[in-house]
Amino acid sequence: MTFEIALTGLKSSSSELEVISNNIANSSTVGFKSSDIKFGDIYGTAGIGATGNSIGRGVRVTDVVQKFAKGDVTYTESQLDLSISGSGQGFFKLNDNGAIQYSRAGSFGLDRDGYIINGAGQKLMGYPAVDGTVVPTPGDLRIESVDTAAKQTQEVSLNLNLNASNDVTPPFDPADPESYNFTTSTTFYDSLGASHLTSFHFRKSATNEWELHALAGDTEITPAGGSAIQFNSDGSLQSVDGDPAGRLVIPPFTVQPGSDPMNVTLDLSELTQFFGQSGVNEISQDGYGAGRLNDFGINADGMVLGYYTNGQASAMGQITVTSFRNPQGLQQVSNTSWQETFSSGEALSGIPGSATLGTIQSGSLEQSNVDVTEELVKMISTQRNFQANAQVISASDMLTQTVMNIKR
Repeated sequence: MTFEIALTGLKSSSSELEVISNNIANSSTVGFKSSDIKFGDIYGTAGIGATGNSIGRGVRVTDVVQKFAKGDVTYTESQLDLSISGSGQGFFKLNDNGAIQYSRAGSFGLDRDGYIINGAGQKLMGYPAVDGTVVPTPGDLRIESVDTAAKQTQEVSLNLNLNASNDVTPPFDPADPESYNFTTSTTFYDSLGASHLTSFHFRKSATNEWELHALAGDTEITPAGGSAIQFNSDGSLQSVDGDPAGRLVIPPFTVQPGSDPMNVTLDLSELTQFFGQSGVNEISQDGYGAGRLNDFGINADGMVLGYYTNGQASAMGQITVTSFRNPQGLQQVSNTSWQETFSSGEALSGIPGSATLGTIQSGSLEQSNVDVTEELVKMISTQRNFQANAQVISASDMLTQTVMNIKR
């Protein structure tokens, strides 16, 4: 029986060496989680007549568990290198040709179709976006390089001061600089994305009264004779064409054949008339031309944003993070991934940073959590255990030889 007991010790020590060897071999594997082996003793009792001083029958491996402690984070120059940061939990959700897997390894890139994949070809999952809007339905994430459509200018806001000390000028003539007191300009965009320089000419017509003449190119788009602007005696705006809100709706106009008629509203509520030089504080408008994808980035909440040459940004999807009630119950598979099991509990996916989920840190990778020094110390201890069990077999063999010699 001694041989069998010592043999279980040899097998257990050998198994522990395999675990240690696997940990050390993956000490540089991104997202790898080290394993720890658990042992239990073996007792054989008959049930009836069993005593409390039974001799054990050796040792066995009861479990090999993974330690999900977070590994060190290193920083890279790729925005598709991702790590789950903070004290939160979670795994990246991956599509492996229809099989769902989970991983902490966040080294991703793009395939020929623009899908975000890892080195094993598994696609990163989350909430895809349709026309710049994230749809909360799980799917594969993709960086699409399609052009963004133009947006026609509809709202224009002018914030400026007109010099109250200016003299009244002759009737407006765009070719005569003496017929207006101040001018500025901005760009309008039509439905095709073409830009059109639009100028605003302000002419003082009487005390506390001005005219606005807006020209798109050489065509005046304000009503004939301009729009009337009236100020109060304290320099604040009283009305624009009788509207105390200061909003001027320009009649529809077309600046380029083939484009839709433009419907523009001017917000002049911030106009003032104070003594001092006329000047612009701010001009803003809501249109833009068509744009091509210039770059993309990933926010802490997993939002994937595309940045375009027209200065716009659009959502391309949102990475989700998945947690489990019992991560120890996950089944290990290759490529530093795990699969859901009954023991792990149901996968709970959500937006990074919500509930107990960690946030996404772009440009970084979580390294293996293997402590090589600790593993080497374990290896020395395991080697001694192996040698001790081998010595037990040797001693048992000597005892057997002694008994056999007595019979002779």
